[in-house]
Amino acid sequence: MTAPRYDAVVLGAGHNGLIAACYLARAGLSVLVLERNPYIGGAAVSRQLYQDFTYSNCSYVCSLLRPEIMRTLELPRHGLQIIPYDGGCTMMRNGGHLALYYENHDALRREIARHSVRDAEAYDRFARDMLRQCRFIKPLLMRTPPDPTSFRPRDLMELVYLGQRFHRMGETRMYETLRFWTMSCADLLDEYFESEIVKAHLAGSSIIGTALGPRSPGTAYVLLHHYMGDIDDAVGAWGFARGGMGAVTRALAASLAESGGTIRTDAGAARILTSRGRAAGVALADGTEVRAGIVVSGLDVKRTFQGLVEPGDLPEDFLRAVRNFKIRGASGKLNIALDGLPHFPAIPEGSPSIRGDLHITDTVEMMERAYDDWKAGRWSQVPYVDMLIPSQIDPTMAPDGKHYMSVFVQYCPYEFADGPWDNEKRAAFGENVIEAIAHHSPDFRKLILHAEIRTPWDIENEVGLTEGNIFQGELTMDQLLFNRPVPGYAQYRSPVRGLYMCGSSTHPGGGVMGAPGANAAREILRDLGRGARN
Repeated sequence: MTAPRYDAVVLGAGHNGLIAACYLARAGLSVLVLERNPYIGGAAVSRQLYQDFTYSNCSYVCSLLRPEIMRTLELPRHGLQIIPYDGGCTMMRNGGHLALYYENHDALRREIARHSVRDAEAYDRFARDMLRQCRFIKPLLMRTPPDPTSFRPRDLMELVYLGQRFHRMGETRMYETLRFWTMSCADLLDEYFESEIVKAHLAGSSIIGTALGPRSPGTAYVLLHHYMGDIDDAVGAWGFARGGMGAVTRALAASLAESGGTIRTDAGAARILTSRGRAAGVALADGTEVRAGIVVSGLDVKRTFQGLVEPGDLPEDFLRAVRNFKIRGASGKLNIALDGLPHFPAIPEGSPSIRGDLHITDTVEMMERAYDDWKAGRWSQVPYVDMLIPSQIDPTMAPDGKHYMSVFVQYCPYEFADGPWDNEKRAAFGENVIEAIAHHSPDFRKLILHAEIRTPWDIENEVGLTEGNIFQGELTMDQLLFNRPVPGYAQYRSPVRGLYMCGSSTHPGGGVMGAPGANAAREILRDLGRGARN
């Protein structure tokens, strides 16, 4: 059975797939988005899994979504509202705490000075240097990486652009930048701070979503990756999408519909069709064939080329590089419905820090030991958690008087040393996380009404992220810029003509950023000789 023909078919209704589809539809192409689940959103989804609670059951905070995409696709007009929150708190095993409020510089300095006067002075230098790195990398997010082996004018001009930006830093900053991109977060923070709690609080962002420890080379860049967002021009700010992260993809779907695009759910792809070396459409799991001259995959590079494309259509060296691309599962998630707001004795009564990120890992060494557990094929016995209670500032997430807690967990293996996940292991993993939180909150356990426990295996099988890797591939130097995902194919194209990539396996990587989708659409329109209609 053959469905109507489209100009372009996009695989996956996650945020990158929807963004690519929006830009293509605005340029006048007939666009169909295929989604295997009965709902859209991919990892940016809101789901009601328990009574009247709304869970952001995969991605859970918003900052990285590029403002130029929000403006062009008019997402606020289509209902997207980002509610900022400020700072966060790390609770200590001795009953103390560190609470940082990034919008209030004086309060931030006073809080750090409680633990180290020297570190309070050093923080300004650290923030300045991180901002300098952000200023260098952020203009590159919405640009196509050059191919350094190519002599095409576009690639040469982009290499010159990169060289000029790098040269403007000056000799000392150039050396510092090269060190920064390859060093560990622990080594980076040691150069600024002496207090263990300050270093632990800042180091968390270097391990979230990645199969690396804070002492692993390359984690300084992962830390930077989480600093590159902004909300209302506040660099590094984070916020909640009102109504959960599904509000992002609902707004994108509305923008796409307004431009004439179509989304079909319950439509999983079985195979990408080819003819004479170019894409010809998609065969669905139900036998339907959708014909299109352009196929855009929002899936990760492994699922796309190892699962949907016939091996004979791809060069062997390309397939080898895809097999070697690192996508390792290391993250779990709990979504918890609470009968009230839990009490954390370490946080002073009335402190606004409870509305931000809450952590219970007070040394970098604790993080490294948690990583050691993952390397041994088990979940972290003392996990690093990133807890938020968004219902405090977004009342749409929970009924009156009740609260929703999102708990992101490092580290959680995709498989154990002794075999795969089962229900018993899943329950024990969830209990381990709950016990770690309850150690800092005496009433937490009795407030739990429902808990959704998500392992990397669950995330892979529900959302389609290989091994549950939230970035669709490690954010290490060997997998960035013109190496992402595969050298020679970092410009959103593939060895099959007409088959493009738009997921987070491509530059500039993961998070609810949208740049891969927008960049891929720009390259497709360039190949077609069209421009995007804004």
